[in-house]
Amino acid sequence: MTTIAASPGISQTAAALRRLYFVRFAFAILWALVTIATAKEIGPLTVVLFVLYPLFDVGAAIYDLRSSRTTGTPALLYVNIAVSLLTAVAVGVAAASGIPAVLRVWGTWAVVAGLVQLVVGVSRRELGGQWPMIISGGISVLAGGSFIIGASADHPSLTNAAGYAIPGAIFFLIAAVRLGRRAKGN
Repeated sequence: MTTIAASPGISQTAAALRRLYFVRFAFAILWALVTIATAKEIGPLTVVLFVLYPLFDVGAAIYDLRSSRTTGTPALLYVNIAVSLLTAVAVGVAAASGIPAVLRVWGTWAVVAGLVQLVVGVSRRELGGQWPMIISGGISVLAGGSFIIGASADHPSLTNAAGYAIPGAIFFLIAAVRLGRRAKGN
């Protein structure tokens, strides 16, 4: 049996991404549970939670940028930061117009962020553990489209938008576990 050691840059990047993915898993699960419990109507807490998620995404992308300088170009992470900042503001503004407006903003963000996640995952395949990120990105695109369509329903709801974080959390957990070997230099 032959073991090929990963370069130190890849091992360090994999370890940093692994930590990030575990944190993102925990945040997404906690956020989803609290948000599902409050998402029946648009109240101040619900608005804060829907603004908080894209802001957390900004922080995660900044950590990712700092941690993964050795793996490819950071252009898409900058796109993700800009789109997530814009989304946080847009969700806050859209909340004044009601649930359909929030769903349209949230859905658009899910589509764009999902495309970014998919492309970044494809570009990081050599790190290992990226198939869950690729699949999650594709699911985000589809979910985003369903949120946009759902905004036109007779009784639109934010509950599905809140629940959308749960599969994403699971994919982050799977990716973190899969990155374990690379993080150890194997």
